[in-house]
Parts: sequence; C-alpha cells; structure tokens
Amino acid sequence: MIDDHRQRIIHAAARVYAQHGWRGATTRRIAEEAGVNEVTLFRQFGSKDALLDLMMQECSRIKQEATFPQEPVDPEQELLDWVSAHHSALVSMRPIVRQMMSDAENRPDVADCATHGPSAAMAHLHDYVVKLRRHGWITESGEVTPAEVRAAATMLMGAVFADGMNRDIMPTMFTQPVPETLRAYVRIFLRGVGALQEPAHRAARTVERDSTSTTVPE
Repeated sequence: MIDDHRQRIIHAAARVYAQHGWRGATTRRIAEEAGVNEVTLFRQFGSKDALLDLMMQECSRIKQEATFPQEPVDPEQELLDWVSAHHSALVSMRPIVRQMMSDAENRPDVADCATHGPSAAMAHLHDYVVKLRRHGWITESGEVTPAEVRAAATMLMGAVFADGMNRDIMPTMFTQPVPETLRAYVRIFLRGVGALQEPAHRAARTVERDSTSTTVPE
C-alpha cells in the first residue's frame, strides 16, 4: 500500500509539474491530483522539493525497448529501430521535458535531470559505433576522424531530440512524416561516419574470391 501511494503521488507530481512548473506544483495541487491528503504526501516524501527531485529522477530515465545487438548485422535498420524508440520516448515525455528546460536556468538540478536521458542515449550510440568499427562496418582509413564521428553522433542525437520536442509546434520545419525523417537522419549519420554497405572483411573476401575464380571460355 505504501509503494502504491508513493507511485501514485510521483505520477501525480509529474502531471502537475508538467502543467504548472516548479513553483506552481504546490503540495496541495499534487495531493489533490493523487487523491490523497497533504499529510500523506509529507509523510511519504518529507517535502515538496524532495518529492519533485525524486519525480524528476524517475522521469529523466528515458525508457525504450529497442536495444543494439552485440554484433551489427544491418546497421541502417538497427539504428532506425533504436532511433524510432528513442524518438517515441521523447514524444511521450515532451511536456515534462519542456518544463524542465524552462526551469533549468534557475534550478541547475533540474538541468541535470533533463539531460540524463539524452546523455545515456548518447552513450549507447557511442558503444554501437564502436561495435560498427570493431566488426568492419567502419574502416580505419583515416578519412573520418574520431572527432568527426563524435560530431556526427551529436548531430544525430540533436536532430532526434529537436524533432521529438518541436515537431508539434514547428510544422514548417518538420514537413516529412516521422518514419521518413528518422530514416533520413540515420542514413546521413551512417554516411557521415563512413559506414559501409557491408563489413570490410566480407567485401575483401568477395573481391578475393572473384579475383581467383576461373572463367570457363564458351
């Protein structure tokens, strides 16, 4: 019962905060939204600040089902599945993330919560790029520097974040449907990091096999 009360209050706090911001999210409003009295709220969390801090920590953990495979097989589709899940999670959290960004200037702790999810997503993307390189999808030719790879990852995550946060209020900027746009983001990213259509070691074996094959004259 205690856990049920806590989760109900945390979810209510998220809804109230998304609508009214830090100052407007009073304990009275939160208690009314949760269907409890203020005494229960203070007994569970101690203070409004403690409740909102906990609520933001939970909300900032962007949950998505898609994950990257241990060994890349189809980078474009794998990235598209992951980016699509990340975009959907951002859209579902859009009101509260916007409110966090609005409050971030006056409350640095809010900024930390607002950036937790995107930072974790960036780390997952970086790990996937390492896998692409390790398994031969990105060559070591030196044409694309590590700094450029990091910049490409930042651009991809920035584009997905901007799309998720602003598509509903900036229709003239985001004119293509979401699936088409996300696939374009992914393709541009893969070209930017120098990803191949197939792993370099597989392509090398194909070239070697073709060069050693014997053509029978007709």
